[in-house]
Amino acid sequence: MKLKYLLIFAVVIFIASCAIKRQSTNVGQVSQISAKKNEGRLLDTIIKASPSEDKKTKALVMPDSSRYTRIVLAEGLDEPMEMAILPNLNILFIERKGGVKLYNNESKEVKTIANIGVFSGIEDGLLGVVIDPKFADNHWVYFYYAVAGEEAISRLSRFELKGENLNLKSEQVLLEIPTQRKYCCHSAGYLAFDAKGILYLSTGDNTNAEETEGHTPVDERPGRELSDDQATSANTNDLRGKILRIKPEQDGSYSIPDGNLFPKDGSKGLPEIYTMGSRNPYRFSIDHKNGYVYWGDVGPDTKVVGEGGEYMSFDEINQAKGPGYFGWPYFLGNNQAFPKYDFATKKTGEKKDPAKPVNNSPNNTGEKELPPAQPAMIWYGKIPSKNFPLVGSGGATAAAGPVYYSDMFPNAPYKLSEYYSGKLFIYEWIRGWIMAVSFDENGNYKSMEPFLKHLKFSAPTDMQFAPDGAIYMLEYGTNWFSKNTNARLIRIEYQEGNRRPVAEIEVDKVYGAAPHTVLLSGSKSKDYDKDDQLSYSWKIDGKIIQGATARYTFEKTGIFNVELMVKDDKGSMGTAKTKIHVGNTPPEVTIQTSINRSFYWDNQILDYNIKVHDKEDKIIDPRKVKVSFGYIPQGKDVAVILAGNQDPGAYRYLKGAQMLANLDCKACHSMDKESVGPTYMAISARYTGKKDAVNFLSGKIIEGGSGSWGERAMSAHPALAKEDAKEMVNYILSLSAKPKKLPLKNAIPLKDHIGKGIEGSYLLNASYRDLGANGIESLDGRANISLRNPLVQADDFDSGNVRIVTRTTEFMAFISNLTDKKYISFNGIDLSGVKRIKYRIQQNGTGGNIELRLGSKDGPLVSTLIVPAAGSPDQKLIWKEFLAPVTATKGMHNLYFVFTAPGLKGNMFNLDWIYFSNK
Repeated sequence: MKLKYLLIFAVVIFIASCAIKRQSTNVGQVSQISAKKNEGRLLDTIIKASPSEDKKTKALVMPDSSRYTRIVLAEGLDEPMEMAILPNLNILFIERKGGVKLYNNESKEVKTIANIGVFSGIEDGLLGVVIDPKFADNHWVYFYYAVAGEEAISRLSRFELKGENLNLKSEQVLLEIPTQRKYCCHSAGYLAFDAKGILYLSTGDNTNAEETEGHTPVDERPGRELSDDQATSANTNDLRGKILRIKPEQDGSYSIPDGNLFPKDGSKGLPEIYTMGSRNPYRFSIDHKNGYVYWGDVGPDTKVVGEGGEYMSFDEINQAKGPGYFGWPYFLGNNQAFPKYDFATKKTGEKKDPAKPVNNSPNNTGEKELPPAQPAMIWYGKIPSKNFPLVGSGGATAAAGPVYYSDMFPNAPYKLSEYYSGKLFIYEWIRGWIMAVSFDENGNYKSMEPFLKHLKFSAPTDMQFAPDGAIYMLEYGTNWFSKNTNARLIRIEYQEGNRRPVAEIEVDKVYGAAPHTVLLSGSKSKDYDKDDQLSYSWKIDGKIIQGATARYTFEKTGIFNVELMVKDDKGSMGTAKTKIHVGNTPPEVTIQTSINRSFYWDNQILDYNIKVHDKEDKIIDPRKVKVSFGYIPQGKDVAVILAGNQDPGAYRYLKGAQMLANLDCKACHSMDKESVGPTYMAISARYTGKKDAVNFLSGKIIEGGSGSWGERAMSAHPALAKEDAKEMVNYILSLSAKPKKLPLKNAIPLKDHIGKGIEGSYLLNASYRDLGANGIESLDGRANISLRNPLVQADDFDSGNVRIVTRTTEFMAFISNLTDKKYISFNGIDLSGVKRIKYRIQQNGTGGNIELRLGSKDGPLVSTLIVPAAGSPDQKLIWKEFLAPVTATKGMHNLYFVFTAPGLKGNMFNLDWIYFSNK
């Protein structure tokens, strides 16, 4: 018996110990997870799931970015607004000026199937599209659009779509909303169905958003009714500034579903209203499991100071668990209240109570007592947000995308990981990001994290999931109110297990005259599953060609599609497309000179002779050859200047040019193409030469405001330093400077660098645009010479395997860890005229050799320096200069500085800089 009890006791102890072990393991996992729950913080540490972990634990693993494939389906769109994914995976999408387009999933082509006549002034137009939940049976498609003509009406209608035929005569009008078309802005117009077949429509406040004097549009003066949001958003008897909710009926009418904000009899407000108090609820979504509604409300630009001293210019992400009033124009963000502003006296008064808001405006035609104001779920302004730091700073246009549930996509091949199940995707038009928002067990906001942060988006305007689990997105593109080359329809696929290859095409000559022979390569295509065997095929001019590379001759003129298909041995395939333009050859521009093409030295003269040849333009007009020359203080960024095709003199403020390119400015302005804001060229023309223009414009950039180019408000940038704003302004003003006309042959003394340090460079740029030929557009040819200071910092190498050491106290950086066969290289250096090389070296080690070789680590040897070992300990702290002769060498080469010390171990020495001498 004792043995029996001992065995039982041992078993109990064993089970208990296992349970304790499992419990402690689970506690460890929970602590890892909870450590990442800080609001707004990125999940930098990914929790690794072992093969033994269960499915629930694996849901916590953030998928690797290599499992996503972005495919561009169409580009060059004209203001794409919204899309509807059809059951056969064809994509119906609309453009603001009235175009209705269909992407065919089988042919991979886009066709315009209809044009709806619309009023497309201000922000109106064809704004929303959605298919009926029973589309496969009834073929109904719903559109929301501003009706063409003199009468200001926006209409919700449905039409019949069969195949590629949209029957415009089948229109059934469900709802019409009176609007005003005198002032901009805010039309919204997004459409969506919930899981119960109820249709939602978002409407903007449709109020004068431009003459607010830094406050909210609550102008109660006589004759200013169109500038009072209390007449629309805060008006229970108006359908604008709302999310509406109706049930379409079989006969083309609609009924009011249960659960809207006001009674169905209209006794307290219009019964269609679900939420009110929005400014511009541009994009929304509905959680198909719990019915919650999420939307991005695009915020104002105000001068009203809120909590923490920040301007109350918040964009919002809102969550409606039920009907309600969401604050505008009295409250914003977390129910921060605006003081009452009297536009007649220019004085501010009391703030309203969010618990009992009252609309006493003479322009209000509805109830005075409004429902309690509900705060935003997420809110952020122009400066970095303390509450939601991941959202960034600058201009903003918040949007809410779908809520993802994995079990709603059974057996879908591209469904997202379980990791994202239950998360809401929000996105930003101007800032270009997507975030995944997580909720707690009560459905309240918990945290957010970047989604697809390795991808860049150009003003995303719609995001939806397809039945196969793929993500479809519309990108509006760079410039407002215009067709954009980067306005696209894209598809993003996620794959677990075997990943599809990523196809990439390289073409040696995209343009050329007929017959035109091109060399195509798919060698840069990749497969993240390293063991997969890839096969390549090309679809060219109706023919299929096998192989990773292809040489093909186009005999006729025209624009031809080329498609590369890369297939792995598991059956997955990736594709890429490009176009070949046959009929016009790019001009050949060359610059002849007798001097070194990489470096300048004191007392030197740049002589040049420019030659232009074009196969189609038999005679070259010298007046059309543009020649520019200038000294640029920040010479390392010459590539930026060349990409801009501008005169180098306009880039004296290169820092300002880069900031304009990288900040949110590009969302409203461009160089010479009209957008929502004036062009940089127009600004330059207006203000160049005016007194105190730099201070005025830099203040405008920082503080924002309106009035200079109409009343449309400009976003503030309060976090921008004054000196940085001045750099931006100085660059813009420099655009009006007319470059000095230079001849095709000339000799220019190089003296602008004297006394200005070693960072600058000279740029000689020559370009010619041909006349176009055979239906192919005009093409540019260009050549340039960039001359920099001959002292080159060793740590600026283009490639290498050494270590860079930085000593901030001495304001210097150098390279170390120089052991046998280590190297650094510099690309495209001309050694013409270089007679010796000077090195600044610290003898801190065994000593060794520096070998200068051309083209590779084992290339021709043109110079050698022997560096002695360090002597006394004091010698290790001294920097010395060493000279080495260079074999006479001409032409551009990639230079490899190879460090050798056969048989020795440890660091040879440290290297600070290299000087190429012509003495």
